[in-house]
Amino acid sequence: MTDPIATDAIATRKVSATPRHLRRYLALDDFERRARRFLPKAIYGYVAGGVETDQSLTMNRSSFTDLSFVPKVLRNVAGRDLSHPLLGVTQSLPFGIAPMGFSALVAPDGDVALARAAQEAGTLAICSAASLTPLERVAQAGKSRWFQAYLPGDERRVLALLDRLQAAGFETLVVTADVPVAANRENNARNGFDAPFRMSPDLVWQGITHPGWTMGTLLRGMRRTGMPHFENMEAVQGPPLFSRTLVRSTIARDRLSWDEVALIRRNWPGKVVLKGILAPDDARRAADEGMDGIIVSNHGGRQLDGAIAPLHALPAIRVVSGDMSVMLDGGIRRGTDILKALALGADFVFVGRPFLFAAAVAGVDGVRHALTLMRDEIDRDMALLGITRLSDLSPDLLRTRA
Repeated sequence: MTDPIATDAIATRKVSATPRHLRRYLALDDFERRARRFLPKAIYGYVAGGVETDQSLTMNRSSFTDLSFVPKVLRNVAGRDLSHPLLGVTQSLPFGIAPMGFSALVAPDGDVALARAAQEAGTLAICSAASLTPLERVAQAGKSRWFQAYLPGDERRVLALLDRLQAAGFETLVVTADVPVAANRENNARNGFDAPFRMSPDLVWQGITHPGWTMGTLLRGMRRTGMPHFENMEAVQGPPLFSRTLVRSTIARDRLSWDEVALIRRNWPGKVVLKGILAPDDARRAADEGMDGIIVSNHGGRQLDGAIAPLHALPAIRVVSGDMSVMLDGGIRRGTDILKALALGADFVFVGRPFLFAAAVAGVDGVRHALTLMRDEIDRDMALLGITRLSDLSPDLLRTRA
């Protein structure tokens, strides 16, 4: 029989093993509260914000509260296993880190910190095309093997990028399908965030009043690598992050179509995943085009305001997805959120903002701690649900809130 006092003693030892400066962080949301004070308004707003009225952003989060658990008891839940297969590879955790642009502007060497911590934990972080770190360095230093691309409807430019990715050692290509045009992110304009950045008195003042970020992230990064550039949108280096005259190119993404998806499938030797799927018809078409997987996503509530929450879209997509791996992102903050998504049919989930906030306030150690918090939540929640394997999850364990 398990002794609850002994169990509590083990938990106390685990807390004691946590570095002192991280003990205040008991959940992922704690990192965001600290990051809001630490980061300049423009940088924090870019990461945290959605689009227009934030309706999609809000619904992503609230969709998880629409579901309640029906736990089962007296099931002998010793020996729980959190490992989970994804595209033929067993991951130690059922979640990874979503791709996020400008990570190196938010956290010191942010792209590498995210990838390295994920790899150490036995899971993965997807390198973003909007990264300010060359993809080759993320692959080498962070052991990243998944790359998320924003592709143009241009065969020559697509094939050139594929060659670069293959030479760097990437194995899974995530094609972003839901960004044909730039979204109306009014919060960025209000907060002074632009890309490329144009220096303004307000932006300078934000840097002065946040010296920890200015010295520890911005200037430290520039001393190491020089002026940040958009590194990974195409096969060649893009424009600098700070410019008076340059305008960030959308690289003709509004021309991207299923024709380019077929082109990629013919020419990419690894796995291909489509990100930004919400309609069952698109999921069915992705299966017909030979995709290895899809990510059910509304881009973190950052594209079309009022788009359906991925969790609500998931069941209908699961029905038509065939043999594809079905992944999901959007609104996940707790271990219970991950278990709800898996119970509804997701094979894997991705979490974004909280891990970037963890990197912002505590570097790679912060990401490691955030991953541990989430892992421990899932392990604990599985015991309370009455299961020992993630494959035991099913819709039978859920009820829709009246």
